[in-house]
Amino acid sequence: MKAPGAREAAPGQGPAARAQPRNNFQREALGISVTLVLPTHILKTVVIGAGQAGLAAAHHLRRAGMVAGEDFVVLDSNDGPGGAWRHRWDSLTFGRAHAIHDLPGLALGVPDPTEPAREVVKRYYGEYEEQNELNVLRPVQVKNVFYTGGLFKIETNRGTFESRTLINATGTWESPYIPYYPGINEFTGQQLHTKNYRAASDFVGKRVLVVGGGTSALQFLQDLNKQGIETVLATRRTVQWTRQSFNDEWGLNVEREVAKRVQAGKQPLSVSAVTGIGLAHYYTPDIRSGLLLSRGNLVRLTERGAVLNGPGSDGSELPDQGKANPYVHKENVAKLPGHLTDDGFWETPIDVVLWATGFRANIGHLAGLRLREKGGGILLGKDNSTSVRQPGLFMAGYGSSASTLGATRAGRRAARGVRRHLERELVK
Repeated sequence: MKAPGAREAAPGQGPAARAQPRNNFQREALGISVTLVLPTHILKTVVIGAGQAGLAAAHHLRRAGMVAGEDFVVLDSNDGPGGAWRHRWDSLTFGRAHAIHDLPGLALGVPDPTEPAREVVKRYYGEYEEQNELNVLRPVQVKNVFYTGGLFKIETNRGTFESRTLINATGTWESPYIPYYPGINEFTGQQLHTKNYRAASDFVGKRVLVVGGGTSALQFLQDLNKQGIETVLATRRTVQWTRQSFNDEWGLNVEREVAKRVQAGKQPLSVSAVTGIGLAHYYTPDIRSGLLLSRGNLVRLTERGAVLNGPGSDGSELPDQGKANPYVHKENVAKLPGHLTDDGFWETPIDVVLWATGFRANIGHLAGLRLREKGGGILLGKDNSTSVRQPGLFMAGYGSSASTLGATRAGRRAARGVRRHLERELVK
């Protein structure tokens, strides 16, 4: 079935032709020498980002009659389709990933749950781009965005685009968050963030401290354990385990809670920060075994260790595990090696710190628009998309729309906002 608004294939545009590079950016990626030609005319809009939100927005722009490359362009910093999913680690299979919702007009189907989620999404997004004839321009790094003379100026490493409106759909992946702890600069071992994790085999023979209480932290612990790697979990607070059923109504309520912060101009929390983590069958055995138990908060790092406030005076104590308490078998709680510090905490030796501490909104390139509120965020209207202080700017995949379900809806709202804004301009 054709996508809404899709054109019949003209001679030379069938499957064989589509296998060939279809724009200058693709040709450059294949090492074919070309003279790069950027649009020289003023575009109706520019979509920054080709993840779930950006692709959904582009789809709805096309449904509104706009043509990719003529009326709008989609810019992607990656080398190929898949958005942030391109960078997920090897062991994150589709069956263990958070739900990936359908993009409008193309069902994802039922992929093999054992296939890496990265490969599923790369293939799905690539098919979507081709079906919708989006001709995504990549790789393009957006450096700065300004608004002058009634136009957005989008400065990139490939040149400058001009447009009457802008859809920002850059997500969070390029803005990893590592909190400051005393001693972080004195620790002599390896430190890395979720963004840089590739495979458990990279840490064989090392002792790994995982910092963070989210899904990624728990999956890293399980992944490392399969390779026989010794781990310690440190969390700022009790892991937010829940028995809540994750249905659509629940998801909408979560989005509303996150949206309250955005509409107050505060820095958005990730959706996962307020969802909790389901006590699913693939977690409870590892809670019983002691693998997924928090040993308390990280107080500080030392040259070769981590100081924690949970193991007590002899390394054997366990802080409260919240709703996971019924699954805890104390006989499986290992005593941590180490020693009591002068201030009454427990220092345990560590070779690697894996910061599974989340991401922040990737909006540094919008600094030239001067939109940051005192609370650190960008103030949005009640639709959770329209910028209050910058007419013509629409945010997709920001705050409450950071999940794939929310991002799909946000893409639609952003495209509608562009259409309404352009219609108002015509009336003036």
